[in-house]
This record gives sequence, structure tokens and C-alpha cells, in this order.
Amino acid sequence: RATMKSLRFLSAEAFVSNAAFARRSLDGVAHNLFPLLFKASYLLEQGEVVHDLVENWPLIDFNLGKLLGATADYQEDLSCRTCSVCLESCLTGLRDYVLHQPSPYMKRLKVVDLTGIRDVEVQLCGCKKTMGRWARTQLLSKLCLELLGHPQQPERSSEVSIDVLIDLFVTERSYELVAQALLKKCSCPLKICCVAFRTDNLALQKFFYIIKLTEPSLLRKLEIVHNVRLEMEHLEILFNSIHFPLLMSLTLPARTFNVQRFTASDERLLARVGEQMGGMTQLSELNISFSVLTGRIQKLLSPLKTPLKKLDVSNCSLNHVDMTYLANSFHANHLEALDLSGHNIPDLYPSIFMKLLSHSSPVLRSLTLEDCNFQDTHVHMLILGLSYCHKLQEFKFLGNPLSARALKHLFTFFCELPMLRNVEFPVPRDCYPIGITYPIDDASLCRFDHRKYESVAEELKLILLQANREDVKASTPLFGSYDAAVQETNNELGAYLIKSFKETLEKFTTSLNKMS
Repeated sequence: RATMKSLRFLSAEAFVSNAAFARRSLDGVAHNLFPLLFKASYLLEQGEVVHDLVENWPLIDFNLGKLLGATADYQEDLSCRTCSVCLESCLTGLRDYVLHQPSPYMKRLKVVDLTGIRDVEVQLCGCKKTMGRWARTQLLSKLCLELLGHPQQPERSSEVSIDVLIDLFVTERSYELVAQALLKKCSCPLKICCVAFRTDNLALQKFFYIIKLTEPSLLRKLEIVHNVRLEMEHLEILFNSIHFPLLMSLTLPARTFNVQRFTASDERLLARVGEQMGGMTQLSELNISFSVLTGRIQKLLSPLKTPLKKLDVSNCSLNHVDMTYLANSFHANHLEALDLSGHNIPDLYPSIFMKLLSHSSPVLRSLTLEDCNFQDTHVHMLILGLSYCHKLQEFKFLGNPLSARALKHLFTFFCELPMLRNVEFPVPRDCYPIGITYPIDDASLCRFDHRKYESVAEELKLILLQANREDVKASTPLFGSYDAAVQETNNELGAYLIKSFKETLEKFTTSLNKMS
């Protein structure tokens, strides 16, 4: 659906569409028109104009999310367009702002906020080439080091000091560059201010070093994922040595906790980690998926002073005691996003699950129940539980053994949820060969009747269409939802996995040789 543009915005588009003319004419443009021209240039992917607007930015702040967001002149939100041409032009324009602006009196820029842009799967920009979070981190770090080595730098450093707010993403491949930029930021006119930090595929020692360089006291989000071998004892050391007073969101890698091999000292250690997390008074989002926490969720969460708004305990082997605690805890009434995937809810704790859902229903916006063994006989229970979730915007239930008939029943109900916008539904059980077992392994996941699935999917979408619910997007991402960070670094991740597999084989071969 086309978004209306004001006459001012149409004029701005006409002005920037001739890049050479626009660049020559910027000196005569009123300062309050720069934001308007910036959004128009970004929409038309006029990289050279974007660069020059930033290089000559006359205002005190430059907030990328707000500049690209909905405005009175053009309601469309462009903050999900991580266009490589435009973002590179923004960042190089920022570097050249430091170097080339002639008069120090014109240099008013103090804060650049790059945190408001969102990485999404489908890019609407014409070039179709994105600059993700990892690449933005890399480029900004490179430009900061370039500035430090520039001949004009000593005289410029006293004139300009700009805080650049950014969500950093560091892997082994970018570690040296980013660490150097952070280490030298005091001397650089562009001061990297890390608001959120994500790391993947990084040695633990390097993680501990670089996290201290980010100014943890300002950090609001910390994601330690996948190939960072962080275990519970390392987590205690991290929380003991570094304080995160503003931390609101914490994601820990798989197997950070594993109660299957707990000793008495481990139990005490878990309690201390819980107490340390309790000291983070702003913490409201926690992702501890793929840890084994059977019977220990209360010990970890009860010290928290602030109720959690987002909780991901998928594949954590929770038992009845854990679910009872969650349902009765003060967190339940505040949960806006909940992921309980990988638990056999209908067989293990159906009534407690219903209680948890009823407590969170007034605020719940996102619910994920993948691989939870919901079958046709449980559809009524699901509908009953969800019927009070009037604010639910997203429901994901991939991997459940439900028939096409059951899915139609559910979709008819989905039409009654006024805020629902996104549904991820499983391939119907009757599309798979008879005798398929759940959860379905990766090798068998794609071995279903694709023609039959497409027919069922069309029927489900027709149910939404007939109820005037075209606003609901329904899909079946077989291998899970899109993750922009994983997508951007999948080559590095793949290389790491191959290397790890090779090292494991070599160790195994060496052991066999010693035995023989």
C-alpha cells in the first residue's frame, strides 16, 4: 500500500534526485531541512547526497532511527532498510565531517545514534545489498582508526568530540580491529559508545578483554551466543569482575547451565549467579535457552528484583516444579514474550501451563511453543489458553504434530485475536509419511508432500482472507525464524564448525592410535 507524501517531501525528492545539483546547493539549504532531505536521499539511495548531508550536518544530534522513522511529511518507516550504499555513505560522511568542515564554529554535532535501525529478512531498497550489524561494527571501527592515523587528526581532535551510539557485534574475524578502535577511543574524535554488545565465535579470553573495553556501565543489552564457551563458573567471574548497572537484556550461550553434572559446590555457585543477576536492577529480558535447568529455575530467577518482560527457557528440560514456580512468580504477570519450546507441555504440566498463560495474558505479545507435542486432541486447550491473550501479536508453534484439520480450527480462532500479526505454523502431520516421529530430525524435515502442504497453506490463508485478516502473516520457516546476525556471519560460523569437527576427529584418531 502506497504511503502518502507531503508536497515538502516530494520537493525534497526532486531536489536530491539530481545528485550533482543537490551537492552543489547544500550551502544554501536551511538547517531545519537537512532531516527532510536526508530521508528523501535515503529513500532514493542517493549515496553521494547522503554522504554530503552528513558531512555538513548542522544540528546537534543525528539519530538515524528517528530520521528514517515515520514523519509528518512521509509516514513510511525506513529504519528497516539497512541499505549498504546509504549506510556506508552515512559513516564515511561522519568521518569527513570531522576532517573537512572548515570552521569550528559550525561544528555543532555532539551525538550520533545508530541504534535505531533494524535488520530484517526482506530488504526493500533497490540495491538489495545490506550492511548488517557486524559490517557496521567493522566499518565504524575502521573509520575511527583511519581518523587516528590522519595527518589532520591532532588539530581536529580538540575541535570535535562526537559520541557514536551503536550496537556492536564482534566475532573472531573482527576482534582485532574492534578491540583496537575501543582501546584508542579516548584519542579519537568519534567516541564509540556501545549500547548493545553481541559476540559469537570468540575465545573466552578475548571476550573478557573486549567486554571491559566497551564501558559495561553503559551497556543495556548483552548477547553471548553460539561458539563462546561460557559456563556457569565463567559467568560468576564475569559478574564479579564487571558491573552492568543499566543491563536490561541478557542472552547466554547453550549449556551455560547443566544441572545433570551438578555437585554441591555447583548448587552454591548457581545461587551466587542468581544473586548477582538480582543485583542488575534493570534486567527485564533473559534468554537461557538450551541449558539444562531441571528443578533449578527458582534458584536462578527468584533473586531478581525486577519482573521479567521477556523470558526464553526453550529446551531447558523444565519440570513440574519449575513450571509451578513460573506460573506463581511475580514474573508471570509481566511477561510480554515467552518461549517454552522443546517441552512436552500437554503431557507434563497442562494445567500449570494454562495458569501461567492466564496470568500473563493481559500483557503477552509473543508466544513460542515449538516442538511442544501439541496434537489434535489439545487444540481446544490451546484455544482456551489463548482466548484471553488479546494483545498477542506473534504466535509460533512449529514442529507440533497437528493435522490440517486441527490447523484450520486454530486459524479460524486466530481471526478473533485483534492484535495478531505473525503466525508460524507447522507442516501438517498428514503431509508427512505415516509413522513419522516427533520431534522430526533435520534429515526428515523436508520429506513431506509439498503439493499437499501448499494446498493446506492456501486454505489457511483463505480463512484469514475471508475474515478480513490480511494483516496476519502466516508462514512455515522450516529451520526456524530468520536471524539477521546468524545470516550475516554464517560463512565464519560454518568454517568454525568444520574446524572444530576436524580437531575432534584428530583427537579421536590420536586416542585410537594410543590404544592400539
